[in-house]
Amino acid sequence: MTYVVTVETCIPEGAPELDELRRIGAGTLLERGFDSVAGVEGPDGVEVGVIDVVVGVHPGGAVLNVFVEAPSLEVAEDAVGSVTQEVLDRSEVLADWVVESSEVKLHTDLARESLEAADGPDAPPSDPQARRAQHALKADEPVEPDEETHDPEAEIRGMAARLRSFPPAAFGVVDPVDAFGVGPGAAELAAGALVYGAEVLIDELFDDVQALAEEDTNVADCEGHLWHLDQLPVRYAARYDELFARRFLVTAVALTTRFTDGGFERLGCLAEELVLKFLLEQAHVTLDLYGLLDDEVTAALECFSNGVYEDQDFEWLFDDTGDTPTEPTVLGFGTWFTPFGEDRYVHPYAADELVQEPEDA
Repeated sequence: MTYVVTVETCIPEGAPELDELRRIGAGTLLERGFDSVAGVEGPDGVEVGVIDVVVGVHPGGAVLNVFVEAPSLEVAEDAVGSVTQEVLDRSEVLADWVVESSEVKLHTDLARESLEAADGPDAPPSDPQARRAQHALKADEPVEPDEETHDPEAEIRGMAARLRSFPPAAFGVVDPVDAFGVGPGAAELAAGALVYGAEVLIDELFDDVQALAEEDTNVADCEGHLWHLDQLPVRYAARYDELFARRFLVTAVALTTRFTDGGFERLGCLAEELVLKFLLEQAHVTLDLYGLLDDEVTAALECFSNGVYEDQDFEWLFDDTGDTPTEPTVLGFGTWFTPFGEDRYVHPYAADELVQEPEDA
């Protein structure tokens, strides 16, 4: 089974916060440390394979999302925690850093439950609106007296602080209130829904990867249930294979990591624009599901979207009317993971290989 283990590390107590240069250096050391690790021995000698790692460094430490193959969640968490500590210990610069936690934070149980029912009468519907209605029905089911009560609004609001790259102004909060009419409360709900939606989105993309891997096929020919990849532009459905799905998943992890570690500046490539489209849709669905999507919160998400997107050219990919006879070069399938410029970030695992121009003789 493949797991994504989130590791929280922090600098030594009393140490000065990391400036931009030191954050870059720490990220490089962590990535190089994990590059040298192909596998790790878990409890009782169980082998755990390390597939990939996404590193996000912030002033107080780093957050790592480590993709591993392990027989159980507990083994994955234990092994990743140990190997992270080993990577830190091997580096003189990071030797004093502390591993605060190593745990799978995604909603794997609910997703696995959906996958197990994929071929049966309880299979989740493929249409997003139908899925939302089905989830709403489940949300309305009575809670047993001995079960812990769940306050989704409080949970979503509590996640807002984790969206470190975006202050309330990014959601339209100004004084005096501008045309968006967004107050701090609505901005908090919008921010929290993006963090909540990121966890769900990554979890479901993870399952999409597994679905394609199990059938060794592409989205066009996949007979199993897919959460998101079948919502990408249909004209390229035959090209969305397992490798593409993995690259898209890593792109989603890298982008949402930059959203939450305070390191986001601008979208790096067209694939990130598509990830953000899915993330915004997930945030809307989450808020709507719990009756929290009013006009003010909608305006907050719209303001956020307008600020992060530099343009909406990618929407052309979803136009199947045939009105545009020629595909713009910048939207070609082979450029989706190509950085928009030298100053943009695309995770190395996902990035397109750049063609080197021949030197003049």
